[in-house]
Parts: sequence; structure tokens; C-alpha cells
Amino acid sequence: MTESAALPIVILGSGLAGYSAARELRKLDKATPLVVISRDHAGFYSKPMLSNALAGNKTAAMLVMKPVEKMIEELGAVVRARTEAARIDTDARSVHCVDGEVFAYRDLVLALGADPIRLPLAGDGAAEVLSVNDLDDYARFAERLDGVKTVAILGGGLIGCEFANDLLARGITPTVIDPAGAALSRLLPPAASAWLQERLAAAGVRFRFGVAAEGIDRADGPATKGYKLTLNDGSVLEADLVLSAIGLRPRTGLAQAAGLAVNRGVVVDRLLAASAPHVYALGDCAEVEGHSLPYVMPIMQQARALGATLAGTPTPLRYPAMPVIVKTPACPTVVCPPAVDAIGAWSVQSGDDALEAHFRAADGELLGFALMGEATAQRQALAAQVRGLIG
Repeated sequence: MTESAALPIVILGSGLAGYSAARELRKLDKATPLVVISRDHAGFYSKPMLSNALAGNKTAAMLVMKPVEKMIEELGAVVRARTEAARIDTDARSVHCVDGEVFAYRDLVLALGADPIRLPLAGDGAAEVLSVNDLDDYARFAERLDGVKTVAILGGGLIGCEFANDLLARGITPTVIDPAGAALSRLLPPAASAWLQERLAAAGVRFRFGVAAEGIDRADGPATKGYKLTLNDGSVLEADLVLSAIGLRPRTGLAQAAGLAVNRGVVVDRLLAASAPHVYALGDCAEVEGHSLPYVMPIMQQARALGATLAGTPTPLRYPAMPVIVKTPACPTVVCPPAVDAIGAWSVQSGDDALEAHFRAADGELLGFALMGEATAQRQALAAQVRGLIG
């Protein structure tokens, strides 16, 4: 065996993307050494479950599907938990960790995920705003909910609406604050946003649209604990807890410092290959032909393609139509958003129990859709009609 052949494939990240790529590789190649380097506990859990775990009374420990010991056994891998990569040397093909350990690699896979976007907020409570981006975050958030009656959620997008719906199961009243004019405004046409908002509001969610938080101050006193949020229209909102769900920013610092091409995410081609040889990226940190899609279905498509490529069969990524299931039980919602550069128009049909929206090109081709309520039963039928993003 040559020295190169003995080198491992090194995966940075143990989230859904990293472990899915490892599993897909092991289906085809059980012999190549494999190393997974994880900043956290390295147990396997599904990050999308974090935004609807409260309704199921799930603790952080209950969300771990397989502990790190089981993952080591299943993958036949070396797994370094609570270990952070400090830098990547693409010339020497090595990863240098903060603790001084160095891993040479045959191929390197970046599955680094993304970080929550933080607003530049004033006030002595700004540093206490919570976000939930991983299992440790969820544990901290869940621990803070005892006795909480109200939560202010910064951001009315997918995660903000999902957490708002989930908090209702704990008897907590959420107030969603967003400078946009509607819920899920980046994914839905206005009529669908309004339909969603009406049903979430009927379930107990409050909304403040067209305003943004400027400052957050502690409101602790003899009879009260919590926070005062100063909004940019001059109004003040009080809440027991503040959760930020503004969005995510791909973790590109390591890649950029290593000289890799970076745009919104780490720039990769359809083989998920980055701009340096033997380096790949997938998941929330990757940008494929201009697409950054932080959803489960794209990650699974990436993992299958990359697993085959790493096992010796170069396999270009394909993106079929990939509807997103929004976890808002108060208003079941599925959306298959059109490409950002798609040219067309929305048409919407709605009734008391269902809404169906189609985004069509001038020639009638279906480029995207949104389904709510009973209309979600049409998901598979409509997905079969939509052209994939990457064919």
C-alpha cells in the first residue's frame, strides 16, 4: 500500500451533512481510513428536529439518535469529539487542530455548517439573546424556559415560525418580530404568507411586522424578570426571553484562510470539489453553482453524490425538485420555491381549509409551488412536474 493510499478521508463536521457523507462512503468503501473531527459531542442527531422538539417534550439528550461510540462502531472511523480545526494546509494536505493534533488527509470534506446571524443590538441584555443552531444551544434554550410565559422571536422566516409554533405547546406566547411585511416572505407569495399568519395567529402567535429590534435591556425588578425590546418605531415590547432566528451564515473562515474560493459559501462544482485539489464541501457551508440550500433534501443529495465520488466513482450532483416541509402544525405548509432567477408569476387559489399557489413561467411551465392545509396532499404530484435546480 502506498503512503497516499493509507491516508484517511478527513471530515470536518459531525452534523447531518458530515455523518451522511460518511455513511454514503461506507456503503461503497469499507476499507479507506476515515476521520471525523467535531466541535461538539459528535453524537448523531438531526438538526431540523430542534425547531419542533418542545411539542414532543424532548430534552437535548433525547434528541441524540446515536452516541459517538455507536457512530465510531458504525462507520469504522476515528472520531475526535470536542476538537476544533485551527487551519488547513492544502499544499501539505493536512488539518491542524487547536489542541496541536495534525491530521494528514487523502481527501478533506468540509461539513462545517453555518452560524446564526447576530444583529448589532444595543442594551445590557443584548448578549443574553439566545439562538438555537445545535444541540448544546437547544439544551441552554430549554433550560431557560421554566416559568417563561412570553418569548420574543427575532425573525419571521422558516425557523422563527417553526419555533413560534413549537413554543405554543409549552403554553408560551411568542411574538415574532420582522422588518419584512409578512411571514416566510422569502419563500411564499403574499397571499400564502397571509394565510399562514392568520392560522398561526389564531393558534396564539403574535406578529410585529415592519419593525426591527434596536436594543434589548434587562427588565429585572422586584416583581418581574425578563427583557425590554426597543423597536425602531419607538415602541417597547416586554418578553421573558428573546430568541434570535434571523438566519444563518455559512462557516467559511477556515476555507477562506486556506485560500479556497468563497462566495456566500465555499464554492464547489457539481462534484462538490472546492478550488484546491482533494478538498470537498457540502451542507450549509457549501455553495453549488450559486445555490446555498440549508435544507435536508439537498444535503442528502449531496451526501449520496459525494460518497460515490470519494469511493472512486465521480458522480455529479443532481438537484431534483425538493419541496420543504415547514414544521408548523397550526398551518401545515409545504413550499417548493422557484429558483432565485426564475421568471414567472404566482397564482393562488384558497378556501377555508386549503391554499394552493403555483409559480409558472409565461409558457405555463410549473417552476415552484406552495401548499397549505389540506392542499399539502398534492406535494408529490406537483413535485413531479417541477424541473430540478441542477439536472
